[in-house]
Order: sequence, then structure tokens, then C-alpha cells
Amino acid sequence: MVSVVQNVAIDCADAYELARFWSEVTGRPLDAADRPGDPEVQVTLAEGGPALYFHQVPEPKTVKNRLHLCLRPETRREQEVERLLGLGATLVADRREADGAGWAVLADPEGNEFCVLRSASDRAA
Repeated sequence: MVSVVQNVAIDCADAYELARFWSEVTGRPLDAADRPGDPEVQVTLAEGGPALYFHQVPEPKTVKNRLHLCLRPETRREQEVERLLGLGATLVADRREADGAGWAVLADPEGNEFCVLRSASDRAA
């Protein structure tokens, strides 16, 4: 017997807007039934797979995440970091090394931290 991960729940102030940001990040669509103002919105990451589930809560984020997403981009890490900054992310910490190792810590528009790792092409170089 095992358990299967259904979703990763993310508390937020504006479920629709934060889900829209993550939809752009992942290239995956919002659920067709979701609308602006909905208190719960979902981005399914893979057919039949887990989803990012955004749930509106009244309290703001106050401390560092205890759980976060790590992204491995399809393109070069530097290009992806720039794209995500353009979508509204902010750079929290730069853990990139001169030799190309490491990662960039970003935050989404509501302050939830996530990492951008090296891509396969970065690792091959």
C-alpha cells in the first residue's frame, strides 16, 4: 500500500491570480472551470498527475516556506530566471556558482519561494 500525491496545496491571498502566474511558469493551463475571484483554483501539471492547488486564506505569508518547488527549466537556467522575473517573480537569493553549479531562489508574487535549477543543457556544458 502507498499514497499518491494528489496536489501540492498553496495558501494565498488571490487564488486565481497566483494560479495564473504558476500557469505561465509551468506552461500548463488553469482548470477550465476556474474564474477570477474563485477561492480555489488548480493548475494540473500532467494528465492524471498531481496539481498545484491554490486556496485563498485570510492570513498573509509571514515566514520562509518549509516546503518549496524546485524547477528544472527546458532552456538555460539564466534565460528561465529572466523569464520568471518578467512574469513577476523576485530574486530572493542567488546560489549560482562561477562554475555553473547551484541555483537561483525566487519568490512568486505572493512571496512563496522556489528554486530554479540548472537545465539539462547547463549540466552538459
